[in-house]
Amino acid sequence: MGKFIEDFKAFALKGNVIDMAVGVIVGGAFGKIVSSLVNDILMPVITACTGGAGYANMKYVIKEGVPATAEGVAAVEEVAINYGMFIQNIVDFFIIALSIFVALRYTMKFMKKEEKAEEAAPAPEPTPEEKLLTEIRDLLKEDIKK
Repeated sequence: MGKFIEDFKAFALKGNVIDMAVGVIVGGAFGKIVSSLVNDILMPVITACTGGAGYANMKYVIKEGVPATAEGVAAVEEVAINYGMFIQNIVDFFIIALSIFVALRYTMKFMKKEEKAEEAAPAPEPTPEEKLLTEIRDLLKEDIKK
């Protein structure tokens, strides 16, 4: 049991697992923001453009629902193909995908700038000790070859 706990601790405390957990949490929050953008800002505009019907209410009714009656007849639920919700989910997906694409694009652009800045920085001049050690190394290589 002790080996299992040690292995789990080594796994859980690795940087990649923690980074992944942070990514999942941030991704969930980002998903809520994008869903709010779609549901609270974009869809009302689309609903107004479609004449007030809205995507969520668009459906093809296969069988009408029947309410319960006083005589004890049970209610029958409506059977419908809710293609409006499908369209809304597609719009939601494309907006989420676009948002992630834009965020990743700017992140990668920022990372490339940092890499270029690191590459552009000149290497520091070697210290006198480093120069001497380099000369000694080169002399030893020459002696080994002879």
